[in-house]
Amino acid sequence: MNTYGLEKLGIINPKAVYRNLSPAQLVEKALCNGEGKLSSTGALVVTTGKYTGRSPEDKFVVDSKGIHDDIAWGKVNRPISQEKFNGIKEKLTAYLQNRELYIFDGMAGADPACTKKFRVVNELASQNLFIHQLLIRPTADELADYGDPDFTIIAAPGFKCIPETDGVHSEAAIMIDYEAKLIVIAGSQYSGEMKKSVFSVMNYLMPKEKNVLPMHCSANMDPVTGETAIFFGLSGTGKTTLSADPGRKLIGDDEHGWSEEGIFNFEGGCYAKCINLDPEGEPEIYGAIRFGSLVENVVIDSESREPDFDDGSLTDNTRVGYPVDYISNAAIPGVGGVPKVVIFLTADAFGVLPPISRLDQNAAMYHFVTGFTSKLAGTERGVQEPQPTFSTCFGEPFMPMDPSIYAEMLGERIEKYDTKVYLINTGWAGGPYGVGSRMKLKYTRAMVTAALNGDIDKAEYKHDEVFNLDVPQSCPNVPDEIMNPRDTWEDKTAYDESAKKLAKMFQDNFAKKYPNMPKNIADAGPKA
Repeated sequence: MNTYGLEKLGIINPKAVYRNLSPAQLVEKALCNGEGKLSSTGALVVTTGKYTGRSPEDKFVVDSKGIHDDIAWGKVNRPISQEKFNGIKEKLTAYLQNRELYIFDGMAGADPACTKKFRVVNELASQNLFIHQLLIRPTADELADYGDPDFTIIAAPGFKCIPETDGVHSEAAIMIDYEAKLIVIAGSQYSGEMKKSVFSVMNYLMPKEKNVLPMHCSANMDPVTGETAIFFGLSGTGKTTLSADPGRKLIGDDEHGWSEEGIFNFEGGCYAKCINLDPEGEPEIYGAIRFGSLVENVVIDSESREPDFDDGSLTDNTRVGYPVDYISNAAIPGVGGVPKVVIFLTADAFGVLPPISRLDQNAAMYHFVTGFTSKLAGTERGVQEPQPTFSTCFGEPFMPMDPSIYAEMLGERIEKYDTKVYLINTGWAGGPYGVGSRMKLKYTRAMVTAALNGDIDKAEYKHDEVFNLDVPQSCPNVPDEIMNPRDTWEDKTAYDESAKKLAKMFQDNFAKKYPNMPKNIADAGPKA
């Protein structure tokens, strides 16, 4: 039996090893193993148990001498000793003895000059299907000449840590050893942990090795002119939905790099939210849920196997992973030119931010560094309703180095290429969460279109004194009355109080996290 070098990882007695099986083969294996069921659309549906979202409290970075000074240690990048990491790894690899294992040898980075090879070893066929569809799939020739990977991931959700002896916080642990080029994921079946671990590694390697800005963003481009746009935002703000525009070519929905030549997708697939999925509002994503896709935690009818996308009883963070070419207008390979437009997406649960604002360079740097949004239900364990949060670079959980490194790289590129930047609120209007309503997708799409084609710059602008933002007073295909959020509230006094409260949160966060930021950037923020 060919073990493909698993002995190097300490896995010396597997029952069987399968490398780069086709999606059909992996689906067969998953069904035979009882890992999931087929939906009426042909997609493989699994439940992931208690872990239905990322578990940031269980994420660790090995604190080794070679990388200690590179890492921004703290609440996001928690250190774990080499000894504790090795101890968990040894027990986990022992757990994998005499089990069927699935290997996917894939790649991250659609730009050949920046491509990194990732080997993923899975206990579950369904998780191997996921990573097969999410990373870039090598050709037969590339697989034959694959050689040694740049990084390896071992994912064993059936192995449970013992916090008292393993030095972790729960039965789950997501650990990255940058020097050993190894990622160990234990105790969690949520496939997003594999995806985001790859992202974290790319966010470390790209700036250091390639002078490439890694970005938590989606990207698309005009099919005729090739004009490129990117959309920053945390989970639930609309990156995937807004980039999957039938009128534009999709480059990618979540992770990209910005080099001197332009942008490129880190991935070969998409990971979209399914809750309340509507075939009319999101036809591209709806149509991608078919054979070869992995669906997580969507409830299906026991007889018809019809999925109920409105059922959030397992989690609001229902997900589907599928290859990017399931989107009919995907750009293959996932590369584009220098972005002409950058859009920051935020889901404001207070309901006080304007639906769209234009940012100058200083304001762009302020809002990029600040990364305000509301964590939406289910995206992380314990989040049951929207919670205001500030996530540096719209991706703080995945940024291993000091935020200023990424912020400075973006600022340099905005200035060099005269890129236009807008802040779009996909959150609430007419009141806060529980009182107002979520911004209609058709209005958000219209605002995005106006930003991309330049129509929004033709509008009259009004300066919002509290949030220090320039707000257009009209937008094609959007009612004028929603352009200023105060006008949508019945209780104007309540709006004023909420706006001042959020502005004060911006100020307090900025003062605490970025005390040494240049004054021109600090002054571009809200004025409580």
